[in-house]
Amino acid sequence: MSVQVYGCNHVAIEVGDVEKATAFYQDVFNLEKLDAGEGDAFFKLGQHQFLAMFEVDEVKPDRMRHFGIIVRDEQQLAAVRKKLTGKYGIELIPGFRCDFRDPFGNRIQVVDLHDESLVWLLPYAEVQKVGIAFTRD
Repeated sequence: MSVQVYGCNHVAIEVGDVEKATAFYQDVFNLEKLDAGEGDAFFKLGQHQFLAMFEVDEVKPDRMRHFGIIVRDEQQLAAVRKKLTGKYGIELIPGFRCDFRDPFGNRIQVVDLHDESLVWLLPYAEVQKVGIAFTRD
């Protein structure tokens, strides 16, 4: 039997303060909180994925390990960049449209749908309403 992978279920990150991380991610990305406990929090990332945060005593940032978040368009990407650099004083990582390290050292890459295949839109009801169809050649 071969395995069929349907996508990525979740991404987990470590943070030094889950309450501060919750406030940051909700402010920058307007994420919907799904659940929280003592030292953890979970947020909806798109239609079928979630972001899990776990509070740890010592966060150890990695050099290249990261995850990507897709926003709708260049305007939303610009809004994220402006909030990161203006409100939070976060420096963007050169060479990318919107790569940064969150206040806890986690590297995040933000792209818009222009950067990705339109197949990412398929599960979204708003796209199905306007009649976008994907066909095989």
